Amino acid sequence: MSIPKVAGAYWTNNAEGELLIEEMTISLLAARYGTPFFIYDRDVLEQKYLALRHALPGRFSISYSVKANPNPAFLRYFLEKGCGLEIASAGEFHLARNVGCPPEKIIFAGPGKTEAELKLVIAQGIGEIHAESALEIERISAISRKANRPTRVALRVNPNEEGQGGAMLMGGKSAPFGVDEEQMDPLILRIARDPHLEFWGIHLFTGTQILDHNLLLDQYRKALEIGRHAAALVPAPLQTLDFGGGLGIPYFPDDSELDLRQLDAGLKGLVDSIREDCFENTNFMVEPGRFLVGEAGLYVTRITDIKTSRGKKYLILDGGMNHHLAASGNLGQVIKRNFPMAILNKLDARETETVDVVGPLCTPLDTLGRSVRFPAAEVGDLVGIFQSGAYARTASPLGFLSHASPPEVWVEGSCDFLIRRRGNLEDYMQDIHPVGAAL
Repeated sequence: MSIPKVAGAYWTNNAEGELLIEEMTISLLAARYGTPFFIYDRDVLEQKYLALRHALPGRFSISYSVKANPNPAFLRYFLEKGCGLEIASAGEFHLARNVGCPPEKIIFAGPGKTEAELKLVIAQGIGEIHAESALEIERISAISRKANRPTRVALRVNPNEEGQGGAMLMGGKSAPFGVDEEQMDPLILRIARDPHLEFWGIHLFTGTQILDHNLLLDQYRKALEIGRHAAALVPAPLQTLDFGGGLGIPYFPDDSELDLRQLDAGLKGLVDSIREDCFENTNFMVEPGRFLVGEAGLYVTRITDIKTSRGKKYLILDGGMNHHLAASGNLGQVIKRNFPMAILNKLDARETETVDVVGPLCTPLDTLGRSVRFPAAEVGDLVGIFQSGAYARTASPLGFLSHASPPEVWVEGSCDFLIRRRGNLEDYMQDIHPVGAAL
């Protein structure tokens, strides 16, 4: 077999058919850190960041969406590049601050922000809060008044059907996220007239995992339309127009890469056509996550058992959906399709059998690959799941069945570093007060 086509641009193997991470074999890294584990290649990350940066006009800034992968190593990397950070919780705010991100470079979006979270970020002078409801605006106002400091507020808008699209539709329909476009006018005026708030801009909320540059450009045009309307209401120049994230990566054989050259050309034309004063000093912003980090990650597991049941062959791994829920198809897939995967120490071997690839959990949901074509597998072989840098470990039920959580490894040139240790049994034995014990 070979490295799956959708991941082939970033990974190579040696003459013996074993995956290489930079110049290190995967078996060496597996022996060093044990399986299962996640590994991230900084070189891939660099390629993705530079490709996006070159495709965006100079007036566009990038804020990394922390939810995609919150490991501090990623946050430091993007801060070194001059990016901001987009957060969705107090926990992510603490992560951002702990790696040295100035509060003014942080934007806070997401539904259900608690009063405690709002008090925390306002007290530290967060760059922007992207409000999602009328009640949230009232809360921000009340907290800002008590703190005696104005807060920059942008309105997150759920556009009408003209602005929707992507593998996971988020705009143009009923949603708990953002404010419907048809309801935004009174809320913009409410923010603008409040002496404790500064109306800062618009955040467009549309879709995710978008691979069509034309769809992205249509959404950006829609954002400009909403921005013009908002600026005419206030009236004041917009400080921020956040086009959101949504840039996708290929996962499946029929997926194509997002065409950054076409996106680049379309964005240049879009920016060149802007003549309105309302955008003269506007910071155009995107907040990608998956696009930047998804292809830099690999989940590595080891085959612990092989069995046949009623004519179907199963490869049983030492890691499963508790570490990589997305690969099992249980994170939003309606029709479950296999992530790109391979036997990492047999990349030069011919595919000879069809197998199901399953994890060690006591549930039929723990299936990572269905009817996969593999070379003849043996216990001890290493199985890798590509495109695992985003929404993998961080979006998985790590506590299910109390298995150890997987470590994360960072590879940079000829060096490799442990950037998150493996969990262990003691993590599940920290009982603050045993049930039944005397109080």
